[in-house]
Amino acid sequence: MISPNKPILAIDFDGTIVENRYPGIGKPMLFAFETLKKLQDQGHILILWTYRSGKSLDEAVEFCKKNGIEFYAVNKSYPEEEYSEKISRKINADIFIDDRNIGGFYGWGGIYRELIGENDELKNKAQEKSKKGFLSSLFKK
Repeated sequence: MISPNKPILAIDFDGTIVENRYPGIGKPMLFAFETLKKLQDQGHILILWTYRSGKSLDEAVEFCKKNGIEFYAVNKSYPEEEYSEKISRKINADIFIDDRNIGGFYGWGGIYRELIGENDELKNKAQEKSKKGFLSSLFKK
């Protein structure tokens, strides 16, 4: 069930869902599919946002399906969106989960705790970050 109150998540494939073996498919990252399933069960909208295209993209999508994850959209903001060079390729998402984030990829356990975990300390930190803004949370005084 998709919840309008949950953030839309754009998720990279290589190095994030699976180990980076591009153009092949690496082993799943520890807790990747378990966490993605839990996020979907909680009502999060999941978009696969990856460099892959053509056959390698089809293989990645199929690999995720075999592991129980079907994305709301793949490399677009919504399923019906048509690619055009006249529109931006930026995905409309609230949170981007990628191994190339500032600070790197801190694992699916950390993502779980940050987004839906029971750890009150992390929830309080996330709420404080959203109050301060992203950049001010990066540069503590």
